[in-house]
Amino acid sequence: GKPMLLFIALFLSIYGLMHLMVWWGLRPLLPTGKKARILLLCWVGGMIIAPILTRLLERLDLPLAARLWAWVGYLWMGFLWLAFALFVAQALWNGLVLLIGRKVTPVAGWMLRGQRVTLFIVLVVLCAGTYAFFEARWLHTEHVVLESPLLPANRPKLRIVQISDVHLGLLNRETQLAAILREVSRLQPDLLAATGDILDAGANHLEGLTEFWQAVNPPLGKFAVIGNHEIYAGIDQSIAFFEEAGFVVLSNRLVETGGIQVAGVIDPARQTSPNDALALTTARPDSFTLYLKHRPWVAEESLGRFNLQLSGHTHRGQIFPFNLVTALAYPRQDGLYLLENDSHLYTSRGTGCWGPPMRLFSPPEITVIDIVSPANR
Repeated sequence: GKPMLLFIALFLSIYGLMHLMVWWGLRPLLPTGKKARILLLCWVGGMIIAPILTRLLERLDLPLAARLWAWVGYLWMGFLWLAFALFVAQALWNGLVLLIGRKVTPVAGWMLRGQRVTLFIVLVVLCAGTYAFFEARWLHTEHVVLESPLLPANRPKLRIVQISDVHLGLLNRETQLAAILREVSRLQPDLLAATGDILDAGANHLEGLTEFWQAVNPPLGKFAVIGNHEIYAGIDQSIAFFEEAGFVVLSNRLVETGGIQVAGVIDPARQTSPNDALALTTARPDSFTLYLKHRPWVAEESLGRFNLQLSGHTHRGQIFPFNLVTALAYPRQDGLYLLENDSHLYTSRGTGCWGPPMRLFSPPEITVIDIVSPANR
């Protein structure tokens, strides 16, 4: 449809400009020969369209070709982002030097340019990108303890384990999922919460992955909400996947389990705003309410209606310094926040990766939240 064409045009424009910036930064190292330049331009063109070509091959049911393009295209995207950030920083520094150098002559010699500087930037990009590839595989377990007098008398402690943004699909598959679920099982949760973007591909490319989830059965159940990527993958297929995996999908509704309330909303990827009111309308104030919502937005009218909102979506930028950009859209992009009316928000950095299989200074996480009664401290 029209919105998708608009998105593709916008993506190609932005991604193309990023490539242009990196090309400009690499000028001192680029070959001057015509043939070499043409080959380089062909490579760049292929990399710009790689993410779209990957999705197209996936839609055409060519998973091997799609996976190959995904690995090459998304690894390139990760390294390109790092190069783009450094070349922008170089341009800003040189601009500042030019500005001050007009007034203060010695400053004019502080320009960062030439082959040596460019080579140094390339080395930093290669080292940081390689480290980021491995950081994405170092799963961290974050531990949060919250007090609440609203737990039922027969349950002095409630252990919730949150996973988010796994992005199961072409790149994140059995190996990553098995590692995540091993850790989840070790943590022995009473309840497992999946806060969206667990899937990143159409259900036809996720065969065999539901069985992994079926082996994890916390006593109070497994609950999931729909994130924007489940909507892109196809909401009906995504819900079918979750249900086969043993999850209760909370689509703008609230359920009770083990004396607590669990509510959840569908991500507003295809509408204007999430239905917070619809999900929380039946919440009783005398019972602990867990609220699952993919994006860490807090609706003013929902404050006081939930005790803990669990969110994800931001990946805390995933690859530094993109966290500076995501912070503008989502100021509460990582960790625990105390809100008004005794409501809390916890935003996960995410358990997997979107796009580049890389993370820089934003390691993947599984979150353990222990809710304890004040009398049981």
